[in-house]
Amino acid sequence: MKKILVILALSAGALWPLACGKNLPTGASTGTPTITPTPTVTPYPGSIWTAQTLPSSQDWQSVAYGNGVFVAVSYDSAAAATSPDGIHWTQQTLPSTQFWSSVTYGNGIFVAVASGLTTVGATSPDGIHWTQQALPSLQYWISVTCADGEFVAIAEDSSAAATSPDGVTWTARTLPNSQTWASVAYGNGVFVAVANSSSGTGAAATSPDGVTWTSRNLPSAQDWQSVAYGNGVFSVVANGSATAATSPNGTTWTAQTLPSSQQWYSVAYGNGVFAAVAADSAVAATSPDGINWTARALPSSQNWYSVAYGNGVFAAVAAGPSTLAATSW
Repeated sequence: MKKILVILALSAGALWPLACGKNLPTGASTGTPTITPTPTVTPYPGSIWTAQTLPSSQDWQSVAYGNGVFVAVSYDSAAAATSPDGIHWTQQTLPSTQFWSSVTYGNGIFVAVASGLTTVGATSPDGIHWTQQALPSLQYWISVTCADGEFVAIAEDSSAAATSPDGVTWTARTLPNSQTWASVAYGNGVFVAVANSSSGTGAAATSPDGVTWTSRNLPSAQDWQSVAYGNGVFSVVANGSATAATSPNGTTWTAQTLPSSQQWYSVAYGNGVFAAVAADSAVAATSPDGINWTARALPSSQNWYSVAYGNGVFAAVAAGPSTLAATSW
């Protein structure tokens, strides 16, 4: 019996000797398998998108991040929405029904501007409590950004621009020419505006301060729709085309190619990548440099109008009307 017990103890491997408090011979196996941890694969930012739900069906036009919250505004409505993470959204109310076209954050406040031939703007410290403000002239105010302590707004079908230190007191400025201006962004010490244009000539403008503007040329005639800055470069995308363009300074532009011809409507930068979304599609694209683009899939075909980055996540909203949003880490 003693021999049998010894054989069982050794063949059981060795839970027995350890359980009995005995030492194994040098080099003997404990019977405990070596487990190699499975590497954690982090998705490429902007590569995987998840559907989210906004609080009401609206023509959501623009989304921005600041002060720990995403804020979205809607067209021909007084509806806004806030979210800490792009997932859980809460309905908010703007001061009046307007064609709200763009929202941004800076200097501790959100600022929204409206299209529809109006002077109406709005400010909020948190995206919840809004105060109506007045821009300098009746315009189709289409885009607003903030950098270097200054808000800059531009108007489409016009040469009108405006600057403000606080979103309350605005001063009229003049762009180099009358264009269907579409988007304005800041980077590398300069504001850059781009326009839908029948010619690349004069389809961009640069300014060191939002006050003095210089006309610039984009590589070709396109419906240039959105511009963003990141990784030392401006990237601009066009509606109804596979054409994009990049520039280190807003002055010299190089044509680039997106993965497919789409109604590219918005581009944003975050977490080391540009992310662009297209209207009337389920198509997105990402790029580390604005040059090399990879096609991505949004959760469903929608009029994806705006994308922003904050709190480690891209958030996109759709017009429609729609309740659709999407997030990507």
